[in-house]
Amino acid sequence: MKYDLIVIGGGPAGYLAAERAGAKGLNVLLFEKRNLGGVCLNEGCVPSKALLYSAKIYDYTKHSEQYGVKVTGSSLDQEVVIKRKNKVVKTLVTGVKGALKKNNVTVVEKTAKIEKKSSEGFVVSADSELYTGDRLLICSGSEPIMPPIPGLLEGYQKGFILTNREILDLTNIPKTLVIVGGGVIGLEMASYFNSAGSKVTVVEMLDRIGGPIDEEIADLLRKEYEKKGITFNLGSKVTSFTEKSVVFEKDGKTLEADAEKVLVSIGRKPSTKNLGLENIGVETDKRGAIVTDSMGRTNVAEVYAAGDVNGVSMLAHTAYREAEVCINNILGKKDVMRYSAIPSVIYTNPEVASVGETVATAKQKNMDFESVTLSMKFSGRYVAENEGGNGICKVLREKNTNRLIGVSLIGNYASEIIYGAAMMIETQMTVDDLKELVFPHPTVCEIIREALFSFNE
Repeated sequence: MKYDLIVIGGGPAGYLAAERAGAKGLNVLLFEKRNLGGVCLNEGCVPSKALLYSAKIYDYTKHSEQYGVKVTGSSLDQEVVIKRKNKVVKTLVTGVKGALKKNNVTVVEKTAKIEKKSSEGFVVSADSELYTGDRLLICSGSEPIMPPIPGLLEGYQKGFILTNREILDLTNIPKTLVIVGGGVIGLEMASYFNSAGSKVTVVEMLDRIGGPIDEEIADLLRKEYEKKGITFNLGSKVTSFTEKSVVFEKDGKTLEADAEKVLVSIGRKPSTKNLGLENIGVETDKRGAIVTDSMGRTNVAEVYAAGDVNGVSMLAHTAYREAEVCINNILGKKDVMRYSAIPSVIYTNPEVASVGETVATAKQKNMDFESVTLSMKFSGRYVAENEGGNGICKVLREKNTNRLIGVSLIGNYASEIIYGAAMMIETQMTVDDLKELVFPHPTVCEIIREALFSFNE
């Protein structure tokens, strides 16, 4: 049977693309080698949030007396947490399967490989069976970076060293946990296991945590977690792993951190090996990412790519939009992908969220801008619900256009507020326009309005 579209990869980009294409009447075939929903739904975004919510409730019980509520004897049952996480994942995966079935998408849960381009179309194999399609959409996602550090492979094989996949299935809380990498995954897992009772140590090569987030906010988050007992070794390079520790260099000295378990989370890379891209001449960059244009097209006609595999913005919500752009163009509706207002969130406690430019990126681009930083205590609801909280909101405007170009937040509800800031930046509204918007009161999102009125006239 010949298909209008073959999609390789059933993660956020792949399953949404297949669903959208099927809804428009295309005959779609979707390959997924592991689990529908991809890393996000099974081993990343969703299961980690289930764990982090349990930790947040547990944290509230430990500090409930600040709010006039006495709770005695509270504890966190890791086995129950994992069972609930698995239930959440199962529910959502079932939903994905139902949506694909509803839109007549054929799903093959096998590893796919591109074989060739024939007169009939693109030929893809899976377990010796051949499938042909008029178009290809590659959404094979990404995988953890595992550098060639002595002892890493051996530790991983023995279960001492974990990736994001294995750590989300731990039914016992390790007494000591060393996390290599202070990015999003590392910080979220540091947050969870610190709340759950582990002695957590973070080893990060850079001199700050949080990757590209605002430096002031990164510093506040680090200090908040140092108060909670997390140890940060910044500017540190891991040189080896023993059977019970991580060895690293810092300030010219060799140090060692003992651990019951180690999480390696130093980033992800596009999954493009063994796909057969070379068989049809799809171009990749030096990282292995598939090169695409703003319409999701590769250098090969009728071959598209979306999601982590293009290496542009490794976020599930970016993948959703890239998938829609690809399908719209396949259907003849011109659409382009824009990356200037992609929100990002770190679901620690407190949460961190940002969109658009930071002070650092605005300076790098030589933009003429003004920034304002406001304490979250200017929000009545924030003060009412966050005893001792010290969050901030930082907003940037471009002076010559008076447009809002960046918003960064640290504080609870940041993840739910940031979409509004993304909309403001995406629609290129001016600060004067935004001042006329009416925000509900009392809400934490009012902090953005307060910040807008703090700009110099």
